[in-house]
Amino acid sequence: MVKSLTLQLLILTLSLPTICLAESSPNVILIFADDLGYGDVNCFAEQCPFATPHLDQMAREGAMLTNFYVPTPYCAPSRATILTGRYPFRHTVVNNPAPDAGLNNFGLPQSEVTIAEMLQAKGYATACYGKWHLGHQEEWLPRTQGFDEYYGILYSNDMFPVQLVEQEEVVEYPVVQATLTQRYTDRAINFITQHQEEPFFLYLPHAMPHKPLAVSDDYYTPETPNDLYGDVIAELDSDVGRLLDTLKKLSLDERTLVIFTSDNGPWYGGCTGGLRGMKGKTWEGGLKVPFIARMPGVIPGQVRNSSIAGTIDLLPTIAALTGAEVPADRTIDGRNILPMLQDSDAPSPHDAIYGMQGQRLATIRSGDWKLHVRNPGPLRFHNLSEKELEEYIDPRGPDGVILLAPFEQARPTEHPGLTTGDAPTEMMLFDLSRDPGEQINVAAKHPQIVKDLLAKFEAVEQEFPEFEKPANDYLFAIPPGKPRPLMRLIGGELRYDRIPKSQEKYLKKAISK
Repeated sequence: MVKSLTLQLLILTLSLPTICLAESSPNVILIFADDLGYGDVNCFAEQCPFATPHLDQMAREGAMLTNFYVPTPYCAPSRATILTGRYPFRHTVVNNPAPDAGLNNFGLPQSEVTIAEMLQAKGYATACYGKWHLGHQEEWLPRTQGFDEYYGILYSNDMFPVQLVEQEEVVEYPVVQATLTQRYTDRAINFITQHQEEPFFLYLPHAMPHKPLAVSDDYYTPETPNDLYGDVIAELDSDVGRLLDTLKKLSLDERTLVIFTSDNGPWYGGCTGGLRGMKGKTWEGGLKVPFIARMPGVIPGQVRNSSIAGTIDLLPTIAALTGAEVPADRTIDGRNILPMLQDSDAPSPHDAIYGMQGQRLATIRSGDWKLHVRNPGPLRFHNLSEKELEEYIDPRGPDGVILLAPFEQARPTEHPGLTTGDAPTEMMLFDLSRDPGEQINVAAKHPQIVKDLLAKFEAVEQEFPEFEKPANDYLFAIPPGKPRPLMRLIGGELRYDRIPKSQEKYLKKAISK
């Protein structure tokens, strides 16, 4: 009897640190949609053509930030920033890795500290389920950056070879993309259930609605083939609901911060909510994204804050909430925005926020003003006629062999944002409080504002390093002036040098001059 009681007391004593840690260290779930536009979530824009009841409910029960920005209008740099709290020119991921273009030899440096590493040091269980895109070679894989578990595609779901990886092993090739959203959410729910008695950080970077769009049987509506994008949004929204229901069921609701946002603006078929531009462009439609945060008891409901903030702010905000230590040996560009999540009138901690395009700083927003120091550029495919746009064949589109997704993808004629407004040029100034669609360039009317913003812009630009050009592994010898075909790499292994017989004719050989 005494021995049994002693054993029970010992077990209880050993479990106390875990119990106390779970109570004092809130859980964090970061849901990062891919190419989801500002107007793809109903509560952010009257123009939204989609129903998103679960995200709308999440926003009502928490906080919406209506001027929330990513640092680039495309994928990998944005993903590195949300995990490190640093602008791309600091973490150095300024381009997208792409194995089918030979872009294999760079990723998020080991010297960078991610949210996962920061929380892992506090005893958190960590997992990443979904799109990584921060390096697909061994030295840059997710479990080298603080994640205990990984399951997903290491880059975009339209890059050859599309293959599903668990930890460091390929477990599915080709990938049935229709069930990706469902499978990632299932993994997330299992992880939450398994770690409900200890603090956890769950990073859920969904593949959707990045092309090729794909959706499970429960949400696919083939009788209306022109609304595949809407089907995808419906499933994504529903699975956010599944995740929140799990937290409630497990009584983790008030101990878990849940964040939902996107890596950049939308591709064709999506909606910017009346903003100009789209993914790939530094107009508002490319850089401004929806943001929702929910944590009952910490974040009150019905908060709608219009002060400027961005993905740079998540690491320091999560650190403040969890008591984790922010890396002190480097510049962290983000700030703690928890006050903004608790009060609709709380000001931004930023005097200005910046956007990049490639290796260059491109935009600055300060208060209501936005200055495009660099030319935002013309419309994508501006050189194609309407007929050519309608007949355009995406080289990374569904093929029924390797890229497995519905064929009824959105067309380049379905532009997600405004295409009107003053012609793009450098040094364009917009008053976003009056002109959120960036239609009228008012630089000539406000030369002092242009001068002041440019001074801030140039001060940050002085901090830019010299970027090294990584070696390229493109295996084809294509004559100058000819288009470079994508390598339809054969998957099944974490290697990027296996070419199908149909493309062997392109392999490098001596080219006669």
